[in-house]
Amino acid sequence: MSAIRDGEEALPFDPAERAGDGHIVFIGRIASPWSSRAECPKNMAAARETGRPAQALVDAAYRRGLLGLDGASHVILLTWLADAGRNLIRQRPRHRPQATGTFALRSPVRPNPIGVHVVRLLGVDEARGILDLEAIDVLDGTPLLDIKPYFASTDAVPEAVVAKRGSA
Repeated sequence: MSAIRDGEEALPFDPAERAGDGHIVFIGRIASPWSSRAECPKNMAAARETGRPAQALVDAAYRRGLLGLDGASHVILLTWLADAGRNLIRQRPRHRPQATGTFALRSPVRPNPIGVHVVRLLGVDEARGILDLEAIDVLDGTPLLDIKPYFASTDAVPEAVVAKRGSA
């Protein structure tokens, strides 16, 4: 559970204790240079700035699914942010004066702590299940949920905006 800041609101239950219905499996792990949340970059832009590469390590059972991925320059990785709290429905980030709904934030604290990362793919070793990545913004050992190719033609939305709001 995450500590509560002034203006934040916790759920009246712990989502982790609810019955599961998705039967999600981890397909591998992330090998990153980050061992603590304090040193881990807060987002992919900050991770790229460090110049520190990472890897996605795909379990043997799923490696055949990597066929053809070597033609992609970027991929979308979905991760399970296991160390994140799951209890806050409103949060007050340190840089904001007031609370904001969890679903209006990119914070890892959420009912299902799923991370979304668009990463530059430097290499694919299908036989060993290794994706070489330019950078990543998660802790070493973070579980990997899925890998999808990034298509600039359909995934990029140049006109997308998120208006900054000062209140909940």
